[in-house]
Amino acid sequence: MGSFSIWHWLIVLLVVVLIFGTKKLRNIGSDLGGAVKGFKEGMKGAEDGKAAEIPPSTGQTIDAEVRKETTKS
Repeated sequence: MGSFSIWHWLIVLLVVVLIFGTKKLRNIGSDLGGAVKGFKEGMKGAEDGKAAEIPPSTGQTIDAEVRKETTKS
């Protein structure tokens, strides 16, 4: 009852292919791959830029309270 067998997964795959079609699934796969590649490049660029922009911490904690501004009519 815990995990599905290979036959269950094959049936699910068949239903997904029948619903979406192979062309749409191929497009979704390439879009997802491009998004992951772009995310990795962005994270690599962010790590390089972050080290130069953020000064080292001084160990101070800033405590503040935020209040919603109300207007009087």
